Amino acid sequence: MEFPDLGEHCSEKSCRQLDFLPLKCDACEEIFCKDHIAYSRHKCSSAYKKDAQVPVCPLCNTPVPVRKGEMPDVVIGAHMDGDCNHDSSRQQRKIFTNRCFKPGCKKKEMMKLVCDQCHGNFCLQHRHPLDHDCKGPKRALSKAGCAAMMRSLESNSMSRNGQLLQNGCKSKS
Repeated sequence: MEFPDLGEHCSEKSCRQLDFLPLKCDACEEIFCKDHIAYSRHKCSSAYKKDAQVPVCPLCNTPVPVRKGEMPDVVIGAHMDGDCNHDSSRQQRKIFTNRCFKPGCKKKEMMKLVCDQCHGNFCLQHRHPLDHDCKGPKRALSKAGCAAMMRSLESNSMSRNGQLLQNGCKSKS
């Protein structure tokens, strides 16, 4: 060998390859080749010191803070033994609580779907004013809405004045 002191051997027992550009693990501080530098590749026993994940309690679904250098399994175990808020007799909280105001409809939604006109809460099927026979106050239509109403009324040959005034549009005489 020409340079016996150049490079180092990989610390992985199954590898032990002589590497001229060895890498030092920042958790366990051992020397590895490029193939074994990842924590999972050399089964690093100190990886938890550098791992920045927040574990979640499997019983109460609460994130449990873990300080640097602590083992997550030990902290979760202490949480479960001490201040875990899990009650096995308690049922899960109901998600679908917003009941539809349409008479005869028994559907419930996760989120409120409030009508802009009558301010009632409706399911997805009845959320539009035409679908729940909205009796709310009639709003004035926008200019584009009035133009669309005018076109539809002209094509249906209905009287302009009566219909447009009911829908909140001003007729152009």
